[in-house]
Amino acid sequence: MADPARTDHAALGRALYEAMRSRTVLPPLKGRVPGLTIEDSYHISRAMLDLRLADGEKVVGKKIGVTSAAVQDMLGVHQPDFGWLTDAMRHEGEMPISALLIQPRAEGEIAFVLARDLVGPGITPADVLAATATVHPCFEVVDSRIADWKIGIEDTVADNASSGLYVLGDGVPPDGVDLQGCHMVVHKNGALLSEGYGRAALGSPLICVAWLANTMAGFGVPLKAGETILSGSLVPLEPVQAGDHMTVSISGIGSTEVLFT
Repeated sequence: MADPARTDHAALGRALYEAMRSRTVLPPLKGRVPGLTIEDSYHISRAMLDLRLADGEKVVGKKIGVTSAAVQDMLGVHQPDFGWLTDAMRHEGEMPISALLIQPRAEGEIAFVLARDLVGPGITPADVLAATATVHPCFEVVDSRIADWKIGIEDTVADNASSGLYVLGDGVPPDGVDLQGCHMVVHKNGALLSEGYGRAALGSPLICVAWLANTMAGFGVPLKAGETILSGSLVPLEPVQAGDHMTVSISGIGSTEVLFT
């Protein structure tokens, strides 16, 4: 563990929060904060979240990221990360990335809305399925307060799992949905961009949510009934800018779209 005298979680959380609000970037924490650990990074993320809550935002869910091989290879981060969702992150139809984000990248994924709490450790994929009210097609637009996306796992965890904004389509009950084999198709500005399957995320989105429940339990944080859980991208990240329009469709679940402004 990092020396607490040299790892000021509150100060680093404030630096990331101020970078987010001012749409500026910081050099990577990894390498310039001596002895930085993932546990430190989680506490930095919590400090960043506390400042958002002080602004009036509310926690509405959690997210797991960097789950697919395509995204891991793009970012050079080869294990999942985790973070918080607030009500200010959700948008409908239009997403003001030019006003709110720095270096946005869109990813298609499956979102879970929980009917009951998931409290690890020991949560299984079957537990996740039983606790899920609905599953939804989702665009998450990730962002990084770290310059040029030069991130290690410690950086992205500290930076709230590189969270940005998200949009959800209508949901369906998970019963009968092939969450491992479902086919995702993403279009950008009318052209086919990418395709993926549910198994791209750690073998199944259910495995992803179970991992998240068990990992966050180690920090005393449950996944709660009513929360939205983003389970990780099934396709490569795509840089986006104002004027771009994207759609995502997932077999057995449905579709959604977003116009970036």
